[in-house]
Amino acid sequence: MEPNATTNEDLNLYEKAENYAKTSLELLKLKTVCSVADGVSSLASKIAIGIVVAFFTLFLNIGISLWVGQQLGEYYYGFFIMALFYLLVAIIVVKSHHKIIKTPIGNSLISSILKETK
Repeated sequence: MEPNATTNEDLNLYEKAENYAKTSLELLKLKTVCSVADGVSSLASKIAIGIVVAFFTLFLNIGISLWVGQQLGEYYYGFFIMALFYLLVAIIVVKSHHKIIKTPIGNSLISSILKETK
């Protein structure tokens, strides 16, 4: 027998390795699609909730501004007071955005990507 000749066992082993590689690649693709779909659906639901909360907050703030302005005698005073309130909120958020925004969102994304399916 020649030294470079392949036997049926070698071909069978090669085919098994090839099938294993193809199956592993297909599994990786499916896991990636599952993770991306989970992340996108989670993001879409959070965006929808955010829009509803934003409209609620907008109308609540207009109402509070009008009420405060009415109590102070001029409507625009209420809007100035609400603007100052949101300026304070913005300063607090800017000072602590890593702790209250960036870290939780990053952790949520990482956990949704690395989540094992059961």
